[in-house]
Amino acid sequence: MPVLVALGILAGPVRGEHDVTAIGNAERGAQIYAKCTGCHQVGKGAKNRIGPHLNGIFGRKAAAVDGFFYSKGIRRAASDGLIWDLARLDAYLENPKALVSGTRMSFRGLKDRHDRQDVLAYLRRFSDNPSDIPEAAPTAILHEVELSRETLALIGDPEYGEYLSAECTTCHQRDGSDAGIPSIIRWPAEDFVAAMHAYKRKIRPHPVMQMMAGRLEDEEIAALAAYFENLK
Repeated sequence: MPVLVALGILAGPVRGEHDVTAIGNAERGAQIYAKCTGCHQVGKGAKNRIGPHLNGIFGRKAAAVDGFFYSKGIRRAASDGLIWDLARLDAYLENPKALVSGTRMSFRGLKDRHDRQDVLAYLRRFSDNPSDIPEAAPTAILHEVELSRETLALIGDPEYGEYLSAECTTCHQRDGSDAGIPSIIRWPAEDFVAAMHAYKRKIRPHPVMQMMAGRLEDEEIAALAAYFENLK
């Protein structure tokens, strides 16, 4: 489940010139970005299209481009405090719907980590202070944390997931209805696991979900994912 690898990228203050690595190859990223141009413009004169323009995306609060009508999912994430830093941009490029439930972005994601890094290196050219590359914190990858093969291979027990689900269903409805809180019924297990690990690593910003996910072991997350994926 490669989406979880990206969720391990940590952004933070740069400690020294030799502690950082540039995001990727911006020239190659410009070529890969061609997949995005049907919805997003970037650069001089960029305008909103199907998606918002991406000038200044690094460090920008979600849903902050004037004049663009955002989905409820993105607006909810913005109210929870989502900021487009390197880690969250990487996670969103890999699987938009795993990071932001209910986003209208239909792009299936870039599964190759190097492709994502190259695209982000390209986009960084259109954010503030491009002369700071790679020293600026938004463009520095300090280190990565990968989940173990054992964790990624876990197959959840849906019966155990049902036992654990009581706390989840105090907010999320078992009938799949969405009354201001996203439905998690029939959510693909891979996306559920990715989202929960994003909360555990504080990449997804919702403080209550960060607390809830932080209490769960990997086996418990897998069990909940198996239960909700198959709940009718």
